[in-house]
Amino acid sequence: MLTIIFAWISLFISTLLSPPKHLWTLITGQGFLIAFFSMFWMFLQDFNFSNSFFFIDKISGPLAILTCWLFPLTMLASQSKMYYEPITRQRAYIANSIFLQLTTLLAFTSSDLLLFFIFFEASLVPTMIIITRWGAQERRLEAGTYLAFYTMLGAVPLMIWLLKFYSTHGSLLPSLSQTLHIAQASTNYPGLFWAIYNAAFLVKLPMYCLHLWLPKAHVEAPIAGSMILAGTLLKLGGYGILRTSSLLQENTLNQTLLIMLIAIFGILATALLCLRQTDLKSLIAMSSVSHMNLVVAAALIASPWSYSGAMAMMIAHGLTSSALFCLANTLYERTNSRTMVLLRGTLMIFPLAGAWWLVIILFNMALPPSVNFAGELLIMASLFNWSSIAFIIVALNLIFTTSYTLYMLWSTQRGPLPNHIKTLFPFQIREHLLFFLHILPGLLLILKPELIF
Repeated sequence: MLTIIFAWISLFISTLLSPPKHLWTLITGQGFLIAFFSMFWMFLQDFNFSNSFFFIDKISGPLAILTCWLFPLTMLASQSKMYYEPITRQRAYIANSIFLQLTTLLAFTSSDLLLFFIFFEASLVPTMIIITRWGAQERRLEAGTYLAFYTMLGAVPLMIWLLKFYSTHGSLLPSLSQTLHIAQASTNYPGLFWAIYNAAFLVKLPMYCLHLWLPKAHVEAPIAGSMILAGTLLKLGGYGILRTSSLLQENTLNQTLLIMLIAIFGILATALLCLRQTDLKSLIAMSSVSHMNLVVAAALIASPWSYSGAMAMMIAHGLTSSALFCLANTLYERTNSRTMVLLRGTLMIFPLAGAWWLVIILFNMALPPSVNFAGELLIMASLFNWSSIAFIIVALNLIFTTSYTLYMLWSTQRGPLPNHIKTLFPFQIREHLLFFLHILPGLLLILKPELIF
């Protein structure tokens, strides 16, 4: 595992020493090479590796692979916009992206929970730098401030609880703490305790009511920031909830009904909000909130099916939303606008890109037999097992998701071509490759779903 970490660190050296002409080619090529090497090593371990520093199992393995896979794709997506900046800024941007990828990878694979917490918080720094320095609009500083304050306020109770747990049991290793939790004293208000110690994860996911930083961050972030934010950073919250749930003695579902209600309401509310969005990136960000609230509901039910559904949902959403942001970015690079009214009729100009839109949007709609469908099916089945009323309410989300997804497809692809669009340069092979590499893992997981279940 250390070999893999050092391989990723070697990208920093390449960033510094690469000649300007070949900088992006070398970094992207090396990124793909290390990503394939990392994935091969994790499959070789069969998702069962543990030592005093690193810990890979069925929860952290798929998310670590997703993190490795998305980094070279962010480099592919960023090239056209960044190529015109001074070379020092290009190097700084790449170094920031590498640091962000490295902190998320270490967060997913670190064995000690305090180390996980440190890397979980460390990922905030490069994200903030990317948003506030390379963001597209003037409100990027406000977005960075929102992100910092939400994340830091949520993290305080988690840190206190981890220190308390360590002082009581003398260990924060998941392998040991699973046996230690039997001796843990029960708390007076388990529901409140669950909500407060998970606040950091619920902010990161984000849960409805704590989600206001996310649309701002996505709208202001450059493409690499949006891809990593949607692809892996949101998954840190879900991973944290799944990883620490084994440390609690009692099943807290009856005490956390309020959070469950907020999550169920959030699934529907954000899906309805998507129908009111005019900004393409804002719509995709809101749909992320809707999908992640399903993960919160699944984590609260805490059954094997719901956990499998949450994992499938996180992996599928990581690939799909990242691909959607790439599609939105290709249109933004050509028209300098993300307002959907101004992007109509692009199917007439870019028929092949229209095919990518259709495929990725079908994935986002959770069309069978996609992994998104498998995740939603497992979560829905768990919800039905718990409460048929909750299932009926959440089932409405399927209608709303289909509505806003088709609205997104129709408003960008169909309709008359606006008069202001005169000339648009065609799609490059790099962009087609980018979409293909997003969809390929999704198609492979349809054929071999054991990789994440």
